[in-house]
Amino acid sequence: MTMDSQPVLALNETEQKQLLERFLRYVRVHTRSSETSETFPSTQCQWDLLRMLEQEMTAMGLQEVELTDYGYAFGSIPSTLPEGTATPVVGLLAHVDTYPSTEGENVKPQVRHKYDGGDLPLPGAPGKAIRADENPLLVKCIGHTLITSDGTTLLGADDKAGVAIIMTLAQWFLKHPEVPHGKVRIGFTPDEETGNGTRFFDVGKFGASAAYTFDGSVLGEIEAETFCGDSATVTLTGIDVHPGVAKDKMVNALRAAAHLVQLLPKDFLPETTELRQPYLHPYVIGGEVGKVTVKFLVRGFEVEDLRAREEDLLRIARETEEAFPGLRADVLIQESYRNMKVVLDKHPQVVQLAMDAVRLAGAEPTLSYIRGGTDGSALCFKGLPTPNIFAGGVNFHGLQEWVSLDWMIKSADTGLHLVKLWGGLPGKLEE
Repeated sequence: MTMDSQPVLALNETEQKQLLERFLRYVRVHTRSSETSETFPSTQCQWDLLRMLEQEMTAMGLQEVELTDYGYAFGSIPSTLPEGTATPVVGLLAHVDTYPSTEGENVKPQVRHKYDGGDLPLPGAPGKAIRADENPLLVKCIGHTLITSDGTTLLGADDKAGVAIIMTLAQWFLKHPEVPHGKVRIGFTPDEETGNGTRFFDVGKFGASAAYTFDGSVLGEIEAETFCGDSATVTLTGIDVHPGVAKDKMVNALRAAAHLVQLLPKDFLPETTELRQPYLHPYVIGGEVGKVTVKFLVRGFEVEDLRAREEDLLRIARETEEAFPGLRADVLIQESYRNMKVVLDKHPQVVQLAMDAVRLAGAEPTLSYIRGGTDGSALCFKGLPTPNIFAGGVNFHGLQEWVSLDWMIKSADTGLHLVKLWGGLPGKLEE
């Protein structure tokens, strides 16, 4: 086949089956991360999939394959352009870890071909199902191949769908050197779910002008905006004495913590907000009578939203001190990430190429935003513009997570067109 006789930029039936097989293999590998670990990666189990990917990249013939001491697995698809042709290097990224707060070991994926509507049973959880009336996206997937867990664990489509898509793209381009494209860097990161995925990511060494995370959801979505995120820890220090002689002496930090959580503004909780509304989310609590810590996520699309929610937290901490004389309430606020739109607005071409690739893959692109964070948030501010591309998963982080193989295939087709589009760019990324 010559350069003038190029293959259709779409996965064929065999490659689609290979994509499914990859995904099923990856989700069976336990990679749950940890919020409390002090190691990096935060859990040893993540190394199992990272080493598997290193071996697979080497076996398929990728160049510059490396698994770093910090758990980043990298490889390169070589350029097929004439020697000396200058074009920007593009990166494709996904994360291997799964959400810390939902069981992710012994995943038993359930494959349902030609979904015909109705509820999706979860055989490991009798009486439980993914209900069609609670999941309006299911009606868009009639006729698709859908994958769920058995209901006892999450599935892990977040983000093993992205991992499988990128590995399938790499294999496709190595099989088709007749397709003109520039150098492509691929990478797999640990600990995205803990917000630490890019802590040791060396953007200069990665060597790309821009990148894309394949870590999104619905068909056609390109996400170029995220929440700004901070974390907050409230430490409540009480006075612990024997309960038999506690009158007028004990200050119970556990009761104070319950009081503090009850004071949270009801209009700014995850369960009461949507769209662009900010929230304050208590997600970990621990301690005893003498001392309790409560951890919070603070989220808002604008920094001003963060500040307002943090002022709420400072206010209710003071009110809790007043309600429990002798209690000390300390609030520690730490920056996590900022809205990547600030950076991506300076590089509109990066987002536009993704939108163009979706159209070329036969889908309708939608520019959207994430009510959360992604590795791309931090990478943008490290100097690597990185929007997010859909990967087909729904109900992330929960026992009712599911993914459409058909949407995963369209995501892979989008990636094929995206890489070729980047191969036609001049050597410097426009701003």
